[in-house]
Amino acid sequence: MALVKLLELLLCSFFLVGCHSSQSSQQVSSAPHPKGEPSPLGEDNLSFPWSRLRLPRYIIPLHYHLVLQPNLTTLRFTGSVQIQIDVQNNSNWVVLHSKGLQISKATILDHNFAHLTDQVVLKPVLPVLHNPSHEQIGIFSPRVLSSGQKYFLYIEFGAEFAEGFYGFYKSTYKTSKGETRTLASTHFEPTSARMAFPCFDEPSFKANFSIQIRRSPQYISLSNMPIVKTVELHGGLLEDHFAPSVKMSTYLVAFVICDFKSVTATTTSGIKVSIYAAPEKWEQTHYALEVAVKMLDFYEEYFNIPYPLPKQDLIAIPDFQSGAMENWGLTTYRETSLLYDPLTSSVSDKLWVTMVIGHELAHQWFGNLVTMKWWNDIWLNEGFARYMEFISAEATYPNLKVEEYLLHTCFAAIGHDSLNSSRPISSPAENPTQIKEMFDTVSYEKGACVLHMLRHFLTDEVFQSGIVRYLRKYSFGNAQNQDLWDSLANVRLNGRFLFFVLSKAYLFAGEHLDLTAIMNTWTLQKGIPLVTVTRKGPRLLLRQHSFLWHIPLTYRTDTSSIIHRHLMTSTSEEASWVKINSDMTGYYVVHYEDDGWDVMAKLMRENHTALSYKDRTHLIHNAFQLVSAGHLSLNKAMDLIGYLQLEKHTVPLLEGLGYLEAFYNLIEKINELELTKDLGRYILHFFRAVIDQQTWSDSGSVSERRLRSEVLSLACHLDYPPCLERANQHFQEWLQSNGTLNLPTDVAETVYSVGAQHDHGWNSLLDTYKISLSEAQKNKILQALTSSRDTEKLQRLLQLGLEGKVIRSQDLSSLILMVARNPKGHYLAWNFVKKNWDELVEKLVFQLLPVQLFFESIKEQASQLRATQIALDNMKKNIRWIQRNLEILRKWLNEQIK
Repeated sequence: MALVKLLELLLCSFFLVGCHSSQSSQQVSSAPHPKGEPSPLGEDNLSFPWSRLRLPRYIIPLHYHLVLQPNLTTLRFTGSVQIQIDVQNNSNWVVLHSKGLQISKATILDHNFAHLTDQVVLKPVLPVLHNPSHEQIGIFSPRVLSSGQKYFLYIEFGAEFAEGFYGFYKSTYKTSKGETRTLASTHFEPTSARMAFPCFDEPSFKANFSIQIRRSPQYISLSNMPIVKTVELHGGLLEDHFAPSVKMSTYLVAFVICDFKSVTATTTSGIKVSIYAAPEKWEQTHYALEVAVKMLDFYEEYFNIPYPLPKQDLIAIPDFQSGAMENWGLTTYRETSLLYDPLTSSVSDKLWVTMVIGHELAHQWFGNLVTMKWWNDIWLNEGFARYMEFISAEATYPNLKVEEYLLHTCFAAIGHDSLNSSRPISSPAENPTQIKEMFDTVSYEKGACVLHMLRHFLTDEVFQSGIVRYLRKYSFGNAQNQDLWDSLANVRLNGRFLFFVLSKAYLFAGEHLDLTAIMNTWTLQKGIPLVTVTRKGPRLLLRQHSFLWHIPLTYRTDTSSIIHRHLMTSTSEEASWVKINSDMTGYYVVHYEDDGWDVMAKLMRENHTALSYKDRTHLIHNAFQLVSAGHLSLNKAMDLIGYLQLEKHTVPLLEGLGYLEAFYNLIEKINELELTKDLGRYILHFFRAVIDQQTWSDSGSVSERRLRSEVLSLACHLDYPPCLERANQHFQEWLQSNGTLNLPTDVAETVYSVGAQHDHGWNSLLDTYKISLSEAQKNKILQALTSSRDTEKLQRLLQLGLEGKVIRSQDLSSLILMVARNPKGHYLAWNFVKKNWDELVEKLVFQLLPVQLFFESIKEQASQLRATQIALDNMKKNIRWIQRNLEILRKWLNEQIK
């Protein structure tokens, strides 16, 4: 089994197929090749002609004709590819990518399809050399390929379906009758198309693709484009011919062979949209269809660029490592990211499906239509798609209140960006391991938040006009950071903008804005700016730590309800309070020095609605971030959230409650029993009114339902008797129905978790997990099973996850995280990770020294992983927090619960 990546679920999020040595094997010898890569055909003492990781630029692919014949019985596939190439320098060599493929034939033909050999032979096979460390092959032509000419490269190949979740791989599912069904699917981003067919597997090598797939009649095949004809072959096989694709990168190619069913609808502009899923999950596809149609209509209008394909398929793959993948015209999803069951899916599940679909369909423009030139700028794909989730969902499903979640996206980015191991948004990445590491919190969340800041100070209209200009100019091509800044800067800016540069504030007229200089400070360096605010009478003094960023300043005061974008002066402003970074539209942390935090705490106690809910949430987050960084005492932050008994809005309430819960979980794991008990008592006393007013139902707004789920879950975790009593009552009713009773979806996980604390309940839940057709329900049950305080049960779950039958391998990383969050399971999870390192990667625990020693013992492997440093940084951060704040918290609680 391939290494399963834990760290964005645990700390980072990427999937490692393997680690590569820093030294490359550039010379071909007679040494055995890795499995699946036989000795080169006709080496004749030739040496591999290329030493770099990236391919030469003088041979350009134009059109692929790909024929594939997958066999779902033998679990192998064979195929051929004919690639039309444009040669721009004289050469005898064609170098391209191939990984794990058995090349049985390779030849080159001229534009008349004549073989480039010195003599006529029956099988003009050319020498193929392999460089496995670079995942490249070189094909030698006895005749020089002339600059300015076009040729056809023809290769025949075969391989077993890939292990894991990348390349062309096998997936399975079970029917309600227990029958195992097999399908084959692809996931190529970032560097795995080369595992399915030889290709120029870099994003700038865009080409057209004509694909043919041979299949048995009991299956269907899907690809990026619609089928134009199906041909009957000898032996009962069918061959589907797909229409030629638009010009696109190899990582966006996709094909699936399965027996799924679909639902279909049409957008306003006539695009055919279909949702595919396993036949018995067909009824869970209808919400996704509604969302996809709405989203495509929205994006066509917002971008003012027609969707360029005739169809858009969305398919739920049973075995899928990430959340989804934006393959052009055939987006693939984990089942939890596409399927919605009204009987078992909560409002949070519904929001997740909506956002993921919005993300993948945004990619059809950002990423597919316009693609980054290289992976160092992957944020141009992922940051935009992440941000467009919010814009699209807010426009199409306003009742979901997605703007409430944008704050937490930026909070997640700040937490990551505050670590020494963070990186700039645009960072070097060359080998496949480094490239996979780019798919992280920085590219997604920080990228989205920087775009939100950019949109806010440019205005919605200017931002939208600029990105439309960018998409039109680079359609079917590639772009980089500078191209985006140029497109935005070419839209006339109206108004004036206040920027904080170095230690001074400057007021710029729109037409004098150097957007490149401003944005380079956000994309070419790591970290989160800290702005310190000091009041000197009526004047406001601001200073920026590190003096590195161009920060767009906004603020709000008690003298005006509007958001200010210019500097206060002693004659024009005399406010009793000032809130910097209004609604957290800027990506920076603010520290109010001297008595500044006391002023804010007083405002929150006496008149908290003078601030927007976003500003209240932002103040809470800033305060506790400053505590972690050592700039603010914990008791100041605790005093700030003392107003929360008056808070009626879900977002700031959950922000404050979330920090208290995090502190509880932290001290619970370090066996501070008395302090844990005191903090639990304080939380229950402080939030009792909020807890007691919750109903065990699915009624109310999205915000109210989210609050219900979070609050009741915590109350039961803290052993609040009324919560335990109600949850046990629901669980007993569920047991008596043999698991057929549909619990209120917002509280189902809490009910399951309480029931899982007893043997019979735990075993009943595991039995239901095995047969459930709802991934939403299975996820809730798995969370509950891992909450058990019985370590033998936790060990059993980990073993089931490793086996990959009852608990799928795709869920193993989540499972380990769940166990690690359990106070009875965090050492268990860590020992499991160490024991099974060949199949797992690092996770966070609280004992720093053994983690450091373990990583030292695998230094050569771990040194390539930024995730290793992120894990250690997070642990050091937690240890510093404990050292600084444990006694402060103990003293503060003693004063509160006297």
